[in-house]
Amino acid sequence: MSSTTTPVLPASHEDLLARPLFAHLATIGPDGSPQVNPVWTIWDGEYLRFTTTTNRRKYLNTVENPRVSLSINDPDQPYRYLEVRGVVERAEPDPSGDFFDSLAVRYGLEYERPVGDRERRVTLVVRPLRVTSQ
Repeated sequence: MSSTTTPVLPASHEDLLARPLFAHLATIGPDGSPQVNPVWTIWDGEYLRFTTTTNRRKYLNTVENPRVSLSINDPDQPYRYLEVRGVVERAEPDPSGDFFDSLAVRYGLEYERPVGDRERRVTLVVRPLRVTSQ
């Protein structure tokens, strides 16, 4: 666990993490180039959490280099955004798909449970290190 303190999110932008908005997660690929994917996320006041599988590029990238960046823009005010730079502190196994299920409910996805790739599911736990907003 990192001893770095979590930066304070600006109160003016907390709604961007409270609402089920798609975030764009940037990871660093094996050749050093950025890779960006839209992701579901949830903020617990200390960590951002995402779901993925162990065979996806974003997971493989974070194993090699845990530094990530996330941006969320307000769909009602497109120039209003929040950027969070951080580090993946751990990948928690989710073999039941429970975390995926909780995000699917949050984002309104209807699908047949259990999720088909649950045996490869992990939750990426990101500690924010720097926050910027506009």
